[in-house]
Amino acid sequence: MAKMDDFAAPKSPHSTTSSRGRRDSRGQLQDDNVVVNEETPLLKASHSNMAVPSYQTPDLSLVAETDAPQQPVSWMSMPKKWQLGMVVFARLAEPLAERSLTSYLFYQLRWLSPTLPDSAIARQAGLLTASFAAAQGVTGMLWGHVADSPLFGRKRVLLVGLLGTCVSAIGMGLSTSYASVVFFRVLAGALNGNVGVLRTMISEIVEDKRYRSRAFLLLPMCFNVGVIIGPLLGGFLADPIASLPSIFGPGSFFGGKDGVEWMERFPYALTNFVCSSILMIAALGVVLGLDETHPLRRHRRDRGRDLGRFLLRKVFRMETPPSDYHLIGNGNEPGQLVAEAGDVEDQSSSSKPVEEGKDRAPLRAICTRNVILTLAQNFSSALHVSAFNSILFVMLPAPQSDNTNAQLPFRFTGGLGLSSQKVGFANTVIGAVGLPLQILLFPWISSRLGVLQSYRTFLPFSALAYCSLPYLALLSNESPFLWPCLSAILSAQVMSRTFVGPATIMLVNDSAPHPALLATVHGVASSTSAAARMLGPTIGGTVLGWGLSNNFVGAPFWGIALVSLINWSLLYVVREGNAI
Repeated sequence: MAKMDDFAAPKSPHSTTSSRGRRDSRGQLQDDNVVVNEETPLLKASHSNMAVPSYQTPDLSLVAETDAPQQPVSWMSMPKKWQLGMVVFARLAEPLAERSLTSYLFYQLRWLSPTLPDSAIARQAGLLTASFAAAQGVTGMLWGHVADSPLFGRKRVLLVGLLGTCVSAIGMGLSTSYASVVFFRVLAGALNGNVGVLRTMISEIVEDKRYRSRAFLLLPMCFNVGVIIGPLLGGFLADPIASLPSIFGPGSFFGGKDGVEWMERFPYALTNFVCSSILMIAALGVVLGLDETHPLRRHRRDRGRDLGRFLLRKVFRMETPPSDYHLIGNGNEPGQLVAEAGDVEDQSSSSKPVEEGKDRAPLRAICTRNVILTLAQNFSSALHVSAFNSILFVMLPAPQSDNTNAQLPFRFTGGLGLSSQKVGFANTVIGAVGLPLQILLFPWISSRLGVLQSYRTFLPFSALAYCSLPYLALLSNESPFLWPCLSAILSAQVMSRTFVGPATIMLVNDSAPHPALLATVHGVASSTSAAARMLGPTIGGTVLGWGLSNNFVGAPFWGIALVSLINWSLLYVVREGNAI
């Protein structure tokens, strides 16, 4: 272990002292060909024409790492928890808004067009979901490229996405036509490149590869929390005069004699106003609490973070963790980075010098075989998952059929006939099963099997769920077997998705051929998955509408089961890249 004397301050303007080495006739400390004086940078890397002295001053963080035993990898030992918490908060706000829509979308479309048949409503729902994904697919790569630019950075792109989703939610709640609903969904998709940006930020916040699987698991976990809370929120607050008459209806405390007038005019506005408020709070949290992670912007002054630290210190009497680095200069090495001693945990995943961020790689460098195959499996995965999510929440509230013309095992029709509150509860089942699986099962299994092998093992559960679900249309919605069977099918799909989501993120991240292209690769992946999420709901909704009208309601489910098997076959030609 290095002694503290090795780091002692200079005693004269021309030389340093040390407990090791030897002095020449001029009193300077020498070892081989190296003279240690004030011109020698503390953490300067050795050059090819210079011998490396045995006593060379080490990096403080490396000293701490070698002397202290490594902590076991766990959730409690995760580095930079404050920053990861801000990322989680930013990500959580969006699934709340997005998933709340699923519990009442069928009924809002019915309210907009009361005379349309169920098959037309199913097609409208699919097109509406696809419009968001289409806009996101067109702009996803652009936002990734903007996030890679030192002029804009990650944080600003994230803010644009949050504020765009906020405006879209308000517009959705105040819409009185299908065209306006589509417009605001397109607006939300066009302004939102946050998923790719957040994945990039996580890889830059957590550089220790031991924590990567847990760190990348945070985003799917946020989705499952949103799946639990969002649909409950949407189902509870949708059409509040009908669902909460004692609070907002005629003669109620808030409603007065005739009920709350604006809720009567806009029955689906309240839930969107609540979601937009959450998004605004998340945007404010990003401004005040999240550090920029772009290599060329992370050391610039951030007035939002300055204000956030001031508020925590003065108002809440709290302190945020200090920055990992500060810039110092000596006449010859401007911008040299020196780690501050004090927070060993943060130093272990410290950022790379600013000069490394100046490296550039051509855009064509991403056109490698493994990147293309990784994007292909990303596309197929998003295709079947998005199609299932879209048609499931049309199938659940669609009216039941007596199936007098059924020709089993394939020719039958009808939905499950669930109310918006029960649809919200079904959504909650998905989140309630998925969250503990992601926290407990995924880290344990992926650490033993590996990410890719875990993905291969659990993906077939999705195909099983897709094939089984349409047969629930043969049960009465009062049957005691309906909810146990529905819960089992949804649990199988969630178990599969628990490994699909994080594994896809990690495969995309590790396939990036150069650090300068990391956000771009995530942006391209976001665009390809958005294209899949455009096609999946569009085709799925169209086929479901046809199936409801033609005694073949299982067709879209069995079709996406085939897509999931194609996804599974691609996993045997994809290889895990070298993590950046």
